[in-house]
Amino acid sequence: MRLAAVRVFVRDLVSAQLFYQQTLGFKLKHGDAGAGYCVFDAGSADLVLESVASDAPEQALVGRFTGLSFVAADIRARHAALSAAGVPFSGAPEQQPWGGWLATLVDPAGNQLQLVQYPG
Repeated sequence: MRLAAVRVFVRDLVSAQLFYQQTLGFKLKHGDAGAGYCVFDAGSADLVLESVASDAPEQALVGRFTGLSFVAADIRARHAALSAAGVPFSGAPEQQPWGGWLATLVDPAGNQLQLVQYPG
């Protein structure tokens, strides 16, 4: 088996699509606000953004820690560039006990994602 896709839930798909496509730089594969979803090429798996209706049970999945990490070759430079573009972070990149670095950013829906730089 292999991971095929991950899903992130949002309330405003238009702003989310702009953020993931233009700010984070993911390539849109298909979908749009009219379809209620967008699929982005995120390297080894697809990243799927799904619009959630205001009365849907998935509302509980919007604006939370997602557990998703995206590799950054130079996390300090990527953090600086995204911060300059207005992306909110919970703090500066921090070295982890296992030797790598993490920085947590927040998308327009309040979902928390991480940048990771592996050691060595």
